[in-house]
Amino acid sequence: MEIKISTRQILKILYVISWIIFIGVCIEAGSFIFNAFFTLVLNPNNASYLDLTSLYQFDPGYYLVELLLMSIVGVMRAFLFYLIIKILHDNKLNLAQPFNKELGRFIFHVSYLALAIGLFSSWGVNYTEWFVSQGVKMPDIQHLRLGGADVWLFMGVTLFVIGHIFKRGIEIQSENDLTI
Repeated sequence: MEIKISTRQILKILYVISWIIFIGVCIEAGSFIFNAFFTLVLNPNNASYLDLTSLYQFDPGYYLVELLLMSIVGVMRAFLFYLIIKILHDNKLNLAQPFNKELGRFIFHVSYLALAIGLFSSWGVNYTEWFVSQGVKMPDIQHLRLGGADVWLFMGVTLFVIGHIFKRGIEIQSENDLTI
């Protein structure tokens, strides 16, 4: 007996998984923002969050910039999953006519976000490596949630190319609709 899973069922599963990831990255981004504020305004001993005590002792301003970069990356990742949830929830995926303007716009937005995440992650990695070269003990890049800049950049460029293919597909589909 063969079990067949339909595309609609897969999209429902992806919708649930996207919500779970969205909640997780929102909590992560919120924790970066909260801890930066809490450390700088209320309790400097909280710099031990993510093991950034050495950076805070080196310079609280640099500590703030590092957490700001981490927060920007986290918020953009959360926004990326918000866009995924929104397109799945609003049923903008017309499987009968996949080349539509909403999906094309979605692909371009995701590609721009992926590129931005890659750029800010790369900036954060370079910033962290500069601290290490200054003798500041820093945690691993993956621990700071800044790793994978090259993957984000690659994904952004790939989606940008796919977006242009979709754009051309939309143009061809529109021309065909006008001809009929």
